Amino acid sequence: MRAAVLHEIGQEKLEVLDDVEAVGFGPGKVRLRIRATGLCHSDVSAMSGVLPQPAPFIPGHEGAGEVMDVGDGVAGLSAGDRVLVCWLPACGACPSCKRGQTQLCLAGFMNAGTPNFKRPGGDVFGFAGTGTFTEEVVVGAGCAVPIPDDVPFEIAALIGCGVTTGLGAAINTAKVEAGSSVAVIGCGGVGISTIQGARVQGAAQIIAVDPVASRREAALRFGATEAVSPDEFADAKQRITAGEGFDYVFEVVGKSATARTAYENTRRGGTLCIVGAGAMDDNFQVNMFELFFDEKRILPSMYGGGDVLRSYERAIALWRAGRIDLESMITHRVRLDGINDALDQMRTGESLRTCIEL
Repeated sequence: MRAAVLHEIGQEKLEVLDDVEAVGFGPGKVRLRIRATGLCHSDVSAMSGVLPQPAPFIPGHEGAGEVMDVGDGVAGLSAGDRVLVCWLPACGACPSCKRGQTQLCLAGFMNAGTPNFKRPGGDVFGFAGTGTFTEEVVVGAGCAVPIPDDVPFEIAALIGCGVTTGLGAAINTAKVEAGSSVAVIGCGGVGISTIQGARVQGAAQIIAVDPVASRREAALRFGATEAVSPDEFADAKQRITAGEGFDYVFEVVGKSATARTAYENTRRGGTLCIVGAGAMDDNFQVNMFELFFDEKRILPSMYGGGDVLRSYERAIALWRAGRIDLESMITHRVRLDGINDALDQMRTGESLRTCIEL
């Protein structure tokens, strides 16, 4: 079958090969035919080494498709079912799951260290234990979440990661209050979803901050009340909050420098929400006095900060009701052969989300 493979960490291009085989099918597993997958910035971060991932590997974790076969012991799924890929399935038995914090379950991360593909040259890993830049993939049954018939595969794919992450940051983690002021730093697919989440929550002012003009323009279409470049952020803070700072600031870049900017633009007693996934050696610093004196809440948000299955259902309900716009987030569509063009468009900020159709 065909798949896009990164041979070594640090390479910028993927090679589309036709000699890849999905492996590992057996009890508790399902084989999926991927129909659509989104390109998320986390895929690029794994390719560059910012996020840890064994190589060679197949990127992609934001996918949707059909069940081809189910292994022994799998209940609730059968061949032909339409599903989205959950890259962080909950085991239901660990302490985090028992506390209701299923987004912190580590069981899914364990899958990342087991190859689920092979080719004549040896084993190939799937990013985050999945790897959706491929025609077929074998995953644990918990990774395959049924979707209603009226949800297109490309919409379901977005819900599988970026939309759930961004909406959840605003709704689950920060719990944005109606009438509040919000700033979102980084307006790619996840940032746009965060903006939509803040709008759903009733924020009065939503300021989008991004260096790319086209993304600032897009942010206004998705609910931002104003969009500024990073150089204009300080002026926006002064005009909108009289210099006090915003009630909520979301960092959706994954860098300590932007996290520090976010902290400085959060009002005393306000909330800084860290959504971007960054590198292990990139340290965010605050001094002990400001930490105590300013009483700003610093809230990391992992995969939307809540039960992902419930978050999927909520995203679908909001989309059906017209409260969020998911179709317009897909700015580019390519076949698998066009994956490297899609990567370039993401790196330059030209795209919000690219749908790869398989």
